[in-house]
Amino acid sequence: MSAGGINRGAERRALWGEHSSASRTASAASAAVAQSIGAKLFIIAMNAATGILSARALQPAGRGELAAMILWPVFLASALTFGLPSALTFQLRSNPEKSSRLMGAGLLLAFLTGTIGATIGAAFVGVWIPQYSPRIILFARLFILNTPLTALPLVGRAALESRGNFTASNKLLAVPPAVTLLCLLLLWRTGTLTPISAGFAYIVAGIPSVLWMVNRLWKEFRPSLGSFLDSARLLLAYGIRAYGIDLCGTMSLYVDQALVVRMLEPKLMGTYVVALSLSRMLNAFHASVVMVLFPMAVSQAPQAVREMTGRAVRTSTLFTVIAGVLICFFGPYLLAVLYGREYAGAASVLRILVVEVVLAGATLVLSQAFMALGRPGVITTLQVVGLLLTLPLMFVLVPRFGIVGAALALLLSTIVRLLFVLASYPLFLKMRMPDVFPKAGDLRGLVTGVSRLFRLKQGMAVEVAEVSPLQPRAGGLE
Repeated sequence: MSAGGINRGAERRALWGEHSSASRTASAASAAVAQSIGAKLFIIAMNAATGILSARALQPAGRGELAAMILWPVFLASALTFGLPSALTFQLRSNPEKSSRLMGAGLLLAFLTGTIGATIGAAFVGVWIPQYSPRIILFARLFILNTPLTALPLVGRAALESRGNFTASNKLLAVPPAVTLLCLLLLWRTGTLTPISAGFAYIVAGIPSVLWMVNRLWKEFRPSLGSFLDSARLLLAYGIRAYGIDLCGTMSLYVDQALVVRMLEPKLMGTYVVALSLSRMLNAFHASVVMVLFPMAVSQAPQAVREMTGRAVRTSTLFTVIAGVLICFFGPYLLAVLYGREYAGAASVLRILVVEVVLAGATLVLSQAFMALGRPGVITTLQVVGLLLTLPLMFVLVPRFGIVGAALALLLSTIVRLLFVLASYPLFLKMRMPDVFPKAGDLRGLVTGVSRLFRLKQGMAVEVAEVSPLQPRAGGLE
């Protein structure tokens, strides 16, 4: 064979190898997304069951008291991340040789920020919810002390996802609601289910998963506090710039509850929480995509990141819209049948919240391109401006329209944030906005990923992490 023929053959094999590698990468990513969606659907089922049980047993006023007690640990831990989860993912991917020190610094910083949140919350929660009984306020303060343990899984999951270990990350999400449901069922069967005992069930349920997570992180990373100041500086340098995105995400999920619990009586709070929990079931699609998109997009070329982000937002939003239409159509029936007739009045609020969830999820996915390309500060600034509209809108609309006003305030703020994010692509990244309308190829890729996931479960293929480019090597990233 001639030298030219040999060279052409080598070129074809090289091109085929690149094509095969890209196909495996896309298939692995789709399988990871499909697996994450499955985990999210399981979590949705668990949360729906706990929500139905607590709503029926406690009635709207009791459900409102429960929300007033258990809201704060999650809200404070998520609001005071200082961008550490995103920073840990980015730095572990970019500097795998420093993984031990970065992991140790990340865990310690998360515990410290959680402690700060617990201190602030315990001091001011009584002032914020004076319309609740002294007993409810006392236990709200007690439950706030769980904030540091609530903060640890945020960075733990980020570290596991940076290694492509989405299965372990999903376990951390899935175990607490399952344990919560078991505890609530036990309390209900023994006739001891009250707002306070239910609050203990929610708080205690997270402890086993935290202990398991610490053990898993120790085996994978061997966390160390060596060169703590340098590692903390490295994390915070990125984290502070990304913090606004985390804060916006937290505020979009919890600021309405924090304000509604301040401005309305327990009965209305309970009704609003039920409508909110039903609409938030739609978060599964966007959240699953973000879990995989950000780690995979880090260190990719800008146009590749744009294409990955566009495909992710198209696919996730399509499924979210389909599910949202079903919830809007059957929502009033579901509220009455599942939660009780006392909650049937939340139907109008539910429809508004469904639209808000669809747009907020799309905004979150589109933001990941800025995170992956090392420009978190841009999207942070824009999102903060949009989110700041929520506060005055809440104070204007809630007194006039009640819980419907709270939903409208969230929707208007989310629309502004979505427009800001879309406009930022040409302004700051100097590229066209991603295509946001679904294409046939997106669905084919998802079907391929789901098929691959089932083959993995049957032992017919290797694990997702083994074929994913997310696993760092000693010499750098694949």
